[in-house]
Amino acid sequence: MQPFVYNALPARVIFGHGTISQVSTEIHNLGCSKALILTSPGQIKAGQTLQASLGPELAVGLFSKAILHTPVDVTEEAVQLAQTLAADCVVALGGGSTIGLGKAIALRTDLPQIVIPTTYAGSEATAVLGQTQDGIKTTQKSMKVLPEVIIYDVDLTLGLSLRTTITSGINAIAHAVEALYAAEANPITDLLAEQGIERLARALPILSKDPQNKDARSDALYGAWACSVCAGTVGFALHHKLCHAIGGTFNLSHADTHTVLLPHTVAYNAPFTNPAMVKVVRNLGIPEGVSAARGIYDLAKNNGAPYALKDIGMKEEDLERAVDVALKNPYPNPAPLEREKMLALLRDAYEGRRPA
Repeated sequence: MQPFVYNALPARVIFGHGTISQVSTEIHNLGCSKALILTSPGQIKAGQTLQASLGPELAVGLFSKAILHTPVDVTEEAVQLAQTLAADCVVALGGGSTIGLGKAIALRTDLPQIVIPTTYAGSEATAVLGQTQDGIKTTQKSMKVLPEVIIYDVDLTLGLSLRTTITSGINAIAHAVEALYAAEANPITDLLAEQGIERLARALPILSKDPQNKDARSDALYGAWACSVCAGTVGFALHHKLCHAIGGTFNLSHADTHTVLLPHTVAYNAPFTNPAMVKVVRNLGIPEGVSAARGIYDLAKNNGAPYALKDIGMKEEDLERAVDVALKNPYPNPAPLEREKMLALLRDAYEGRRPA
C-alpha cells in the first residue's frame, strides 16, 4: 500500500424518497428559524411549494434568480435580500446553479446551508465555489461554502428531462474520473469513484428509455453523491479547468460542456493514467477493447446527449482563446499541458469526433 492522505469533509446526508419533508426538522437541527429559499427561475413553483410547507414561521422569503455560473451581481442581490429579511440560513432547491448561489451567499455571510439537489451535478458535496465576474469564471476552495446538510430526494429527479438526466449524470462521472488520477488521489476516494461511475453508467441507459424508473433514479442519485464526494475530497485536473474556462467565458451550459469534453480530456490523459483508465473501463461496463474515452463518448451519444461543442453554442473562432484562458492558471495534470495538443483536443470536441 502506497502512502496517502485522506481528508473527510463533514456533512449530514439524508437520502431516500420523500425526504424533502424533513427540511423543517433540519432547519431546527441547525438552530435556525428564518430560512431564505433559493431556486432558479424555472423552479419557482417548487420553491413556492416548499415555502408554503414550511410556513412563515420558518421560511422568510424566496429568491428565484439563480442562474448559470453564479454571477457575482446576482449573488450580491441575494445577499442583500437575506440581510433585509434577517435570514439565518439558506435552503437551496435545484441544480448546480442554485446550489452555487447558496455557496456564494455562505462565503459572504457564513449562513448555514441546506441543499436539496434536483440533478446529478454534484456541487453540494464540495467545498468548491465557481463564480463569474466580467466574463471570467474563477474557482476557490473554502470550508465556508461546504453545505451543512444535503437532502437527496429521489422523487424530485423523476421529472428531469432526458437531456438533463444524461448530461448531469456524465458531469458527475467526470468528477469521479478525474478523482482517480488527481494529484490527491487515494484508495478511499478511488472506491467511491468506481462505485459512482458504475451506478451512473448502469442507470443512465435505463433512464433514457424509462425516465420514471425509480430504481435507476435512485442508483443515479446515489452515484452522483459518490462522485461529488470524490470531487470534494481531491483536486481537479485538465478536464475541470477546460470546463470552467469554456463554460464561464462563453456562457455555455456547465453539464453540456462536461459531457462534450470528458471523452477528449480522458483521451488526452490516457497515456499517463493507465491504472485509472482500467478502473473506468471496468465500471463503465463497456465491450472489451473499447477505451475509456470511447466508452464515455458512446454513453453520451447513444443516450441522446450532445457530443460536439458546436452543437452547444461554442464558436470555432473561440477555441484558441479557450485554450489561452485554461492555461493562465492550470490545475495539476498527469499529462503535460501543451497548447497545440490542447487545441487539437478542443477541435476534436468541437466537431464531435469519437476519440481516436
